[in-house]
Parts: sequence; structure tokens; C-alpha cells
Amino acid sequence: MPRLYVRTVHVDTPCSRTRTPAVRDTPLPPPPDGKATPHAHPTTPADPPAHGATASATLAAAVSAASAAPGAAAAPARTIEVSTAAQLKAALNDSSPGDTIHLADGTYTGNFKTSVAASAGARITLTGSAKAVLTAGGGYGLHLNGAAYWTVKGITVTGGQKGIMIDSARGVVVDAVTVHGLDMEGVHFRTSSRDGVIKNSRIYDTGNDGRGMGEGVYVGTANTLSDKSDNVQILGNTIGPDVGGEAVDLKEGTTGGRVAGNTFDGRGMTGNHYDDSWVDVKGNNYVIENNTGKNTLNNGYETHTQQSGWGCGTVFRGNRSTLTGATGDKRLAVDVTNYSGSCKTTVYASNTVTGGRGLTNIPVTP
Repeated sequence: MPRLYVRTVHVDTPCSRTRTPAVRDTPLPPPPDGKATPHAHPTTPADPPAHGATASATLAAAVSAASAAPGAAAAPARTIEVSTAAQLKAALNDSSPGDTIHLADGTYTGNFKTSVAASAGARITLTGSAKAVLTAGGGYGLHLNGAAYWTVKGITVTGGQKGIMIDSARGVVVDAVTVHGLDMEGVHFRTSSRDGVIKNSRIYDTGNDGRGMGEGVYVGTANTLSDKSDNVQILGNTIGPDVGGEAVDLKEGTTGGRVAGNTFDGRGMTGNHYDDSWVDVKGNNYVIENNTGKNTLNNGYETHTQQSGWGCGTVFRGNRSTLTGATGDKRLAVDVTNYSGSCKTTVYASNTVTGGRGLTNIPVTP
């Protein structure tokens, strides 16, 4: 049986950088009265043009030479070591399923994007320590556009309009990252990015443009049912303080996700666009369990129907809510705005609340 070798590729290239002006979305019109107004996030224009052609060519040549073993049935998995922004952009474009891109500690300035898809059995991993910092001056810090089955682990993403954007990419795992210092949301699973996971991560200081669109984790797209970013799991993260929107926003059209074991701190919540809870559920059949929250303007968790037949089937259990200091009109741990025979929500007695006016406004299930 032939041996499998892991080859490490070191790329030494100049880092010529192109400055890109900050990108801002077009301001939204004022919302109508009522909580049902969705958080519509306009799409940011495409990322800057491809950068670092020399780095890309150099990397391709190095990889070609390293992988040209006579008689090899398939290219072995590689570890690609990078230490400059140009090298990182080249590696993102030239990686293959099974590869690992390892970032040295340091600052990587620019907007970083990949459209290379991996597979469930041969993932691509982008990894580094929290001291490997992607810093954007506008647009997206890291954009996985069609880049299925990537793992992003350990790094920091800061600056720019949005942090980590995942578009049309199945099975992406974001693990132990730090995301902060953004105009809008931290991590966004969008355009039918199914089966994604964000876990063990820290998100804070988002929504700095003051429009109430700084959600920690955003799943789906407002005002449409075509975005099937289903089965996304949000596990064991610390979200807040100074998140300028909900810690987690689960949009209509998405279904089957799980929000579990997270810690929410709503200190610094703005209240803009009715951002007055840690989690807002507008999708179907979500499980919200074993989370801990403190500091909110109004409620801990909310459900809403933005589109007919949506915002239903949510299960709440084992969540611990501290509502001390809340000043809103409801002040409930779980505020269900759309309960009916055809749109049920289950709130178990294992949920607890301190402060506020009570646990929920629907019957509690033992």
C-alpha cells in the first residue's frame, strides 16, 4: 500500500498591497411602526479584484514542483505556510481539498476571499492563532463564496463592514475565532449555506455604524424565503458585549438549526431596528437550549412571523436568563409573539429567569 505524505509548502513572495476604499451599504428607508419590521441587510458589492498575481503564480509553481512525484496517483495533502497578505490571497485561490493553510502570527491587511470548494471527506482548513489578525478597511474581512467544507480556526477578523461572510457554501465550520470591530454583523451564513457550524468563538464590538445591524451571528436573508441556510449550529460561543444588534438572528426561510451552550451579554445593545433581545427566531423548527444571557433592553429570546407560516416550531429549554435592568414593555425571558394552533412554540420549565416580569407569555411545558 503506498504511503501518504503531507508536504509543507513555504512561499516567499513580495507583498504588494492595493488599498481598497471602505464599502458602505445604502442606508435603508425608515421602517414602519411595529416589531415585525425585518432587519434587511443590503448586499455589499463584490470584493476587490484578485490581488497578488505574482504571489499566486509563485505559489502555483512551488506547489506544482512539490507535487510532481513520478507515478503519484493523487496529490498529497499539503500544509501551506503563509506570513504575508499576498501569500494568504494566493493560498486561498490555489488550495486544494485536504490542504491546510497555516497563518503565522501577524497582521494581514486587506479583504480575503476564496471560491475553492472542498468536500466532506477532504476539508480545507485555514488556521492560525488569535494573533494572526485579518484586518480590513471596508467590505468583508473573510469571504467564503461557494467555498464548501472549509474550516476556519483560531484566527482573528477585525475591521471592515462585515467579518466572516459565508455564501453558497455547505458544511463550513468556524471554530475558536475572534471577530470584532465591525460596522455590521460578525458572522453570516447566507444564500443557502447549509449545515454550517460556528463554535467556541468570541464576537463583540459589532454594528459600529449605528444602524442596528451588528448581529453577532446572522443566518439567512430578510424578506425572502429563497435562502435555505438550514441546519446551522451555533454552539458554545461568547457573544457580546457591544453587539449592535441581536446576538443571534435566525431569518425566515431557514430551518432546523440549533443554538446551544452560548453566553450572551447584551450590554451596549442599541435598540435600533427593534434590537431588544439576545436571540430573535423567525425561521422554523429551531432548538434554543442551555444558553446563558444577561443585560438586555427588553426580552431574552423572541419569536416572530415575518412571512406566513414562519417563526414556528421553536423549542426553548434549559436557558438561564437574567433580565435585571431591562426597561422594555415585556421583560420576559421568552416572548412568543406568534403563538397559535398552527404555529406552536414550546417553552420548557427547565428555562429559568431572574428579574424582569416572568418566564414567558405562553403555557409552560413541564
